[in-house]
Amino acid sequence: MTDSTTVAATGLVPEPAAVLRPPRVKSPSGRGSMVRGLGYPIAAFGLLLAVWELVKVLVPANGISIGDQRILPRTTDGALPHVWAVVTVLGEKDGKRTVGATLLHTAGFTLGLALSALVLGTIVGVALAVLMQRFSFVERGLLPYVIVSQTVPLIALAPLVAGWGGRIHIGGQPWKPWMSIVVIAAYLVFFPVAIGMLRGLQSPAKASVELLHSCAAGWWGTLLHLRLPAAVPHLLPALRLGAAASVIGAVVAEISTGTAGGIGRQIIVFSQQSTGNAARLYAAVFAAALLGVVLTALVGLAEFALRRYSRPGHSSGGTR
Repeated sequence: MTDSTTVAATGLVPEPAAVLRPPRVKSPSGRGSMVRGLGYPIAAFGLLLAVWELVKVLVPANGISIGDQRILPRTTDGALPHVWAVVTVLGEKDGKRTVGATLLHTAGFTLGLALSALVLGTIVGVALAVLMQRFSFVERGLLPYVIVSQTVPLIALAPLVAGWGGRIHIGGQPWKPWMSIVVIAAYLVFFPVAIGMLRGLQSPAKASVELLHSCAAGWWGTLLHLRLPAAVPHLLPALRLGAAASVIGAVVAEISTGTAGGIGRQIIVFSQQSTGNAARLYAAVFAAALLGVVLTALVGLAEFALRRYSRPGHSSGGTR
């Protein structure tokens, strides 16, 4: 019996949605996707350690040179310790603490500064992006300077910020050295956030903006209900870059300003002790790298909370 005969006999017309509905594709389970997402970085880290030990075994202690030019570095313990030496050094005594406890304490101090810088830089970056989206003349006048600002090296900026901060009192309280570190690190954070957020705010199609305007929505209503949700897929990658930049900025600022208590200063201390064995120095560097992983994981939690907005829209053509 044909479809037309069935329709004539029953008097029922199939719904277009039922006819045109595409087949459902089963999406991969969340747990399996999470395992794969964690498996790749772990495998890459394991490969890095294997290459490290392979270089330690195959490359001569004095490295490999062609003429007067060294093409492969030295592999002595003072330059490249074994992986297990970096791990076992965590249990060695370092004053009243062990090396591992010292790194945990100093890394916690730097983590707090980097997190504060990430928050401050995000607030400044989002505010600048909203301002530039609202007023085109502000974007044309300010955006070039936002880009040029990132060409100023932190090592030159840090003494200036520390010097300016020494003349500032907030609520009757003097400027603290850690505040300079937060400001310097936030200087690196606000740039990717401002650029990504501006791109996201300008991403909604003209038809979507006109639709809200036809419903009597003003600029504020359009910002809340259209532009901010559309900006989330652009903001989250910028936050990941900002998280890494906040750690870099905090470590460099600690070294440049001579602020004690953080992982940056601890790297300098261990580098001065690494004349014969660089295991402590490498352990401190790895601890600093783990701070970036921790902050990136926090951004991942924000991405999970905003997952309903995490897909970029299919429309294109940004408007004001």
